[in-house]
Amino acid sequence: MPYTSLPQSILDTRCRIFYMCRNPKDVLVSLFHFANNLRGKSHNVMTFEEAFEMFTKGVIPNGLYWDHVKGYYKIGLEQPTKIMFLTYEDMKMDTPKYLRRLAKFLGYPFTEDEEAKGMVEEIVSLCSFDNLSEVNKHGTLSIGIPNYAFFREGKVGDWRKHLTTEMSQMVDQITKEKFDGLDLVLTD
Repeated sequence: MPYTSLPQSILDTRCRIFYMCRNPKDVLVSLFHFANNLRGKSHNVMTFEEAFEMFTKGVIPNGLYWDHVKGYYKIGLEQPTKIMFLTYEDMKMDTPKYLRRLAKFLGYPFTEDEEAKGMVEEIVSLCSFDNLSEVNKHGTLSIGIPNYAFFREGKVGDWRKHLTTEMSQMVDQITKEKFDGLDLVLTD
């Protein structure tokens, strides 16, 4: 949900927000697969070209991806004790580091004893993509969405299997224009 659409009750409280963004090309691929999982066999499968068109025009839940990210990024700079902004790629590169940072941000940093007992590594293992996708292979949400729809591969750079060179360049151009003036780099 865009920051500007959050309920006033959240904005007025001391509630902390953890925001994780991802490379827009991988977001597009994830949305494509997720949408087709939701459609099921009773509807026509969306083509990747259709998904690309919708994504680049912002005809997706929560609007244009770049505006969404930019909104949280800017507020995170203005209110660093309210919003922790992180990229998926950074988190994947050094999960223990960012778990420690998240715990501190939430006001519950790991103690020396917890660190010595390996609690950080245990949480990283329990919350790993592989573990969560295995645990969620079965069952559905109360609204009928199967749990497995939320898990596919979780890999950085999977977009290379889906986007053409032209598509990749177009997303790069939009990203460059939308993030102009920001010190925000979304790695491939």
